[in-house]
Amino acid sequence: MTQGPTNGRPARGPVHGLDGIDGVMRALGSQQYVSDRSLATALYLSLALPKPLLLEGEAGVGKTEIAKALSVITGAPLIRLQCYEGLDISHAVYEWDYSRQMLHIRMLEARGGAGEAEDLFSPRFLVRRPLLQAIEATREVPPVLLIDELDRADDEFDAFLLELLSDWQVTIPELGTVKATTPPMVIITSNRTRELHDALKRRCLYHWIEYPTLQKELEIISVRMPDAPAPLAAQVASFVQVLRKEDLWKVPGVAETLDWTAALVALGIQELSHPDVADTLGTLLKHQEDVVRVQRDLLPKLADTRPTGA
Repeated sequence: MTQGPTNGRPARGPVHGLDGIDGVMRALGSQQYVSDRSLATALYLSLALPKPLLLEGEAGVGKTEIAKALSVITGAPLIRLQCYEGLDISHAVYEWDYSRQMLHIRMLEARGGAGEAEDLFSPRFLVRRPLLQAIEATREVPPVLLIDELDRADDEFDAFLLELLSDWQVTIPELGTVKATTPPMVIITSNRTRELHDALKRRCLYHWIEYPTLQKELEIISVRMPDAPAPLAAQVASFVQVLRKEDLWKVPGVAETLDWTAALVALGIQELSHPDVADTLGTLLKHQEDVVRVQRDLLPKLADTRPTGA
């Protein structure tokens, strides 16, 4: 992998097996991840430059799975920061172990004050959260840092990430700056429930993951669920494609497609029928209003849907 300019930032060496776009596609395929060339290109460039990769798209299209697959491919540990409303620096970067600090103070008092008060803010009292863990990692293969569903965090949290994503470092006022020896491989995902800050986006490469086409979804089912009969896989893919064109509260993603296929296979179903669809809609749709609407208005025409030529 050719190492791009780093503008004084720490560099990352070649990633074994990911030394080209075709290599990335093969490696993802080895983890049963069906990728198109544009996504493989974005991932390759993220590793080569190196820069964080921001993946946006609807829930369930495979954004998080990219980080998991990358971890397995490279043999690197996966460090995951699951974002949520109210997430702050103490849960994402670091905090001080106040209970141990209090015990240390009492020990100093018991010894008549011997010892240094500055010891209270030494690394041994530091609780390292995912972002600091990723920066401090010293393994030969840097970790994969997954910042998952960043849009769920408050928009102020974006500012916490700017120093890390631009300089691969974290500043701790009591200790100074902790800089990565080797940059982690960073994947950021967003379902776009809010717009991320421009300053954060400028520090990342960007890729939007679409819902798959009929043929790609059928390929995904075939790869991930090889035990599914071919007629059933074709009907499932076609059924889901039609559902995504409907005005539902939440259209099913690829994850739901695979869950539904797994449920149908577990029931020994070879081809879809009206009762099969009605009985298993809970694995595909997650809002009662959607289930009711499909059962009432859409099920008759969808149950026998088959792709052309199937």
